[in-house]
Amino acid sequence: MQAFWISLAVIFVAELGDKSQLMAMTFATRFKPLPVLTGITLATALVHLVSVGLGGLIGDALPTTAISIAAGIAFLGFAAWTLRGDELSDEESGKAARTTRNAFVAVTVAFFLSELGDKTMLATITLATQHGWFGTWIGSTVGMVAADALAILVGRLLGRHLPEKWIRYGAAAAFAVFGVLLLAEPLLR
Repeated sequence: MQAFWISLAVIFVAELGDKSQLMAMTFATRFKPLPVLTGITLATALVHLVSVGLGGLIGDALPTTAISIAAGIAFLGFAAWTLRGDELSDEESGKAARTTRNAFVAVTVAFFLSELGDKTMLATITLATQHGWFGTWIGSTVGMVAADALAILVGRLLGRHLPEKWIRYGAAAAFAVFGVLLLAEPLLR
């Protein structure tokens, strides 16, 4: 239980203001909250499971340069896709209203890529070197999902008061910034 509570608190605080929390807010302005939160939870659980495994095996040695470059390119792609926008036919609009699978996949992939090599992943690895893997895994996952749930709530509130065009431009800009930061990260090390 100690590993759970320590990990929950440390990761919750580390996630506040992090790029993935801003991503959660951005996704929440475009998609329903449930697929966003579900995608975040799955991606976080997977990344943090890998993290505690690495923490148990090798501690702090991670090849993050290639991961940062791949994630940066993906985020620039997400920015272009968001900026371009999508036009739905009436039939596609009906399908979109009935399914949340595409939002879930987009959120899961984006969060998985953004969390690889992120400070919360590194913090989870560090915690796993000092505490039990299971408590660290569950605590770090719950802490991150709780912080991102707050961002989803804020994103939904903003989404009700902003024109769709502004939301699309803001989301594209956010993805572009994340992409550039991820590409620049290896150069700044």
